[in-house]
Amino acid sequence: MTEPAGMFPEAVFRIWWAGLIITLVVFVPLAVYYLNRTFMAALSIRRHAADALVAAAGIAGNTKNIVALDATIGVAGQILGTAGNVAGKLDTIANVLAQRAR
Repeated sequence: MTEPAGMFPEAVFRIWWAGLIITLVVFVPLAVYYLNRTFMAALSIRRHAADALVAAAGIAGNTKNIVALDATIGVAGQILGTAGNVAGKLDTIANVLAQRAR
């Protein structure tokens, strides 16, 4: 019996096997390497994000009293205006008493 002629020449199968071997030897390890680097970068980003979250919580805690300080500054401005008026009246009283003492 003679072997039937294949549909494809032998060179096609050799090229096919060479492509498979190159894929397994070069591209699969390269893909694994890049996936590992991507995973490590994602873990690093996660760690830095956690640190940033802690810092942001600290900043929020430290700045929550700014509204109260703004209100205090407003009241202090009113007190300063009133104190200026009181000081003017006290100067007037002091001048009147000094003139009476003469």
